[in-house]
Amino acid sequence: MDLSLWAELAYLLSSVLFVVGLKRLQSPATARAGNRLAALAMLIAIVATLVENQVLSWTGIVAGMVAGSLIGAVAARTVKMTDMPQLVGIFNGFGGGASALVAASELVRIQSAGTALVLGDGFTIAVSCLIGAVTFSGSFVAFGKLQGLVSGNPITFPFQKTFSALLFLTLLVLGASVMGVFEVGALTALTVFSIFMAIALLLGILLVIPIGGADMPVVISLLNSYSGLAASAAGFVIGNNVLIIAGALVGAAGFILTMIMCKAMNRSLANVAFGAFGGETGKAAQLSSGDKTARSVDAEGAAMILAYAQSVVVVPGYGLAVAQAQHELRKAMDNLEERGVDVKYAIHPVAGRMPGHMNVLLAEADVPYDKLFDLDEINDDFGRTDVVLVVGANDVVNPEAHNPESVIAGMPILDVHKAKSVIIMKRSLSPGFAGIDNPLFYMDHSLMFFGDAKASMTDLVREIREA
Repeated sequence: MDLSLWAELAYLLSSVLFVVGLKRLQSPATARAGNRLAALAMLIAIVATLVENQVLSWTGIVAGMVAGSLIGAVAARTVKMTDMPQLVGIFNGFGGGASALVAASELVRIQSAGTALVLGDGFTIAVSCLIGAVTFSGSFVAFGKLQGLVSGNPITFPFQKTFSALLFLTLLVLGASVMGVFEVGALTALTVFSIFMAIALLLGILLVIPIGGADMPVVISLLNSYSGLAASAAGFVIGNNVLIIAGALVGAAGFILTMIMCKAMNRSLANVAFGAFGGETGKAAQLSSGDKTARSVDAEGAAMILAYAQSVVVVPGYGLAVAQAQHELRKAMDNLEERGVDVKYAIHPVAGRMPGHMNVLLAEADVPYDKLFDLDEINDDFGRTDVVLVVGANDVVNPEAHNPESVIAGMPILDVHKAKSVIIMKRSLSPGFAGIDNPLFYMDHSLMFFGDAKASMTDLVREIREA
């Protein structure tokens, strides 16, 4: 059988494994197996490509694969869950950058060979480089915002949108030149291409800096989609079917997830991208509670309320991830279940700093998957719930979303205020990323359990055992 036919069959197998792997990612119970299938698919695709192109020296390639695998394994093992969004952002950036380099190398190869650039090839090269460069620089800005290296507040300046639009128009002109439609003065094609790449990198920065820190989960998801589109375009550049398919899968999945998250915040993608909303106001905003009073509770009091309840729903938030209290939370809930309490976990789509952040966090603590419920599945149950334990969440449980005049009006929230009792574990009464007060803190059936989530949860575990 011809070598190229074997390669195409390998690509087909790889594509099928990518689809099955992506399908299995929809559930925490099968996500690990899905990741392994996708990794196997990538390995098959790499080997098939090398064999098909009859690469004689594998030394450098194998060395690169080993080095990359080690870096990935170490990063996955050592990066804290609170820093996982930053890691995903970096991976998105490297994915987009790699796709841009593949397309750029093909352009250099064509120019070096003195071959005329076909219009179709020039178009795919320009598209891949544009999306890849924007993804690369934009992802590292998102990383900087999440890591605190760049201000989480929207960074804007006069005529910013106009300037970005002019840059994009310039890219269209330079892209047409790269495609061979016309020449730009005495500049060589590679010089024009270098300017094209520099402006694309700048555009990526300008597209992300005006977006506030609260919207970074959506940005990370959108950049993930961009990295897939860049990979798919790179596949067209080099004529690799499996790269086209894999890139299209990532691009489509990332975009769908982006739209799901926008729906969960009741905002359009345009509002996220250009609304300059969601900075660090929650960290600095002053609480204007007026005559409102928040009642507090200690570990002993909270344990008594929880231990004698029939049903408890836990709402995890970013504060749980920051404190790394998921294991102590699991111990506390296990103790309640031993007493016959029905325990469930309510997961809001945008809780945390990345899609699925809370699911992964709880999975790390071996919380059973069948106890995790999303907003639509559990929201009707709060009216029949004895106690809701909110751990480090704020905006996703803020009843102000039902106020038409609020800045978060219409945002789907977990209706924990409908429960018989609510215990909120939080360091202070400070607002969340939306920068607004939370009426839940002052309701008659709400109790504030102040302190670090891990230390408080450790005390709660002890008190539940003694209750």
